[in-house]
Amino acid sequence: MSANMETPVQQASALAAAISRKQMIIAVMASLLGWSLDLYDLFILLYVAPELGKLFFPTDKPTLSLAAVYASFAVTLFMRPIGSALFGAYADRNGRKRAMVVAVSGVGISTALFGVLPTVAQIGAAAAIIFIILRLVQGVFVGGVVASTHTIGTESVPEKWRGLMSGLVGGGGAALGALLASIVYFVLSSVFSGPEFSEWGWRFMFFTGILSSVLGLFVFKKLEESPLWMQHKKKQETKPEYQQSPVKMVFTKYLSVLLVNLMIVIGGGSAYYLTCGYLPTFLKVINNIPQTVSSIILMVSSISAMVAAVVLGHLSTIIGRKKTFILLGIVNLFALPYLYTELADAQDLTMITLYAMGLAFLGNGSYAPVLIFLNERFPTSIRSTGTGLSWNMGFAVGGMMPTFVTMASRQASDIPSSLAYFFIALFLLYLLGSFIIPETKGNFK
Repeated sequence: MSANMETPVQQASALAAAISRKQMIIAVMASLLGWSLDLYDLFILLYVAPELGKLFFPTDKPTLSLAAVYASFAVTLFMRPIGSALFGAYADRNGRKRAMVVAVSGVGISTALFGVLPTVAQIGAAAAIIFIILRLVQGVFVGGVVASTHTIGTESVPEKWRGLMSGLVGGGGAALGALLASIVYFVLSSVFSGPEFSEWGWRFMFFTGILSSVLGLFVFKKLEESPLWMQHKKKQETKPEYQQSPVKMVFTKYLSVLLVNLMIVIGGGSAYYLTCGYLPTFLKVINNIPQTVSSIILMVSSISAMVAAVVLGHLSTIIGRKKTFILLGIVNLFALPYLYTELADAQDLTMITLYAMGLAFLGNGSYAPVLIFLNERFPTSIRSTGTGLSWNMGFAVGGMMPTFVTMASRQASDIPSSLAYFFIALFLLYLLGSFIIPETKGNFK
């Protein structure tokens, strides 16, 4: 069969397979590092949430201060769809690489600026306002990172590796970001011990954010553009045709696709934020684990999460995206409430570590196939926009869950039971979406 008679899926697979091994490796590294470094920047806030609650949102009830910090995190998540709309449309029209460079740099710089913010004790309520404004700015850039990193990697590898890439970038990148944050948290907790961490340690946590931009730019300098996007661009040059705005197409022609996507992404995103994202607070508030010990447990849990992301992402290539989602939905519906209940009662450090690893494994694994699933739901011409909006809208809702769980808990001892109820509701939605969606494996066009 001639190239001209090949189907779009065959042409896309042939093009991805034909790129050089070096180009493929760099694309994989760029996607992984771009997302992991930005998640590192976001995890810094989660790791120092108790300190930030006292410094920027002080109240008589510790749970309310924590809820305020998580609320600032959730507000940022609502800006991410805006970032995906802006950077996604840019990436679909001008290339994934350009969008990635600007977005990753923006996240690193905005994160470092948190380290110089004055506290409520220094300038009053204005400190909280400035804090939230900077979080909003950071959210726009993070939305842009999703729109670029979540497409260029999968578009640069053959079909047989796309499920693995989905887990490696989406889940593995998040776990790597958490691992890096855990290491920095461990080092700075040792250097700034006790009260010194609340005064200076948290600031240096944020200062390290600038390093992510420098490292990202070093890798991106050698990155080549997505082969599928280049193919699309050449087609547009030879046969130009009018095309609606990518954002408009997603909200009109692909609206039903977007809405069904959200059922899966909300469940997966919530699982992520209520496990990997909530564990630092849970270990400190419920288990009363010292910071240095907690950071080691979080490092081990991050490794568990990385393994889950890669294994379950690749599993979706073997048995299909739909079956993988159904399997994960059933397991998590029962396992996540059980693990948090057991973790709350655990006294032995070994058991606490094992429960934390189990939570990280299942929480991260629940969205390992999501990235490639979203990629396969949209054509190349709007893939960055569609993937970015689906991912960020779903994760925006998921990111609110720690706030809702904390607010639903009258006291710290209520948090484990609140988590169990939330997980049951969320994974019923996840399972419903899993049964509705079509099988998408191999649907790249």
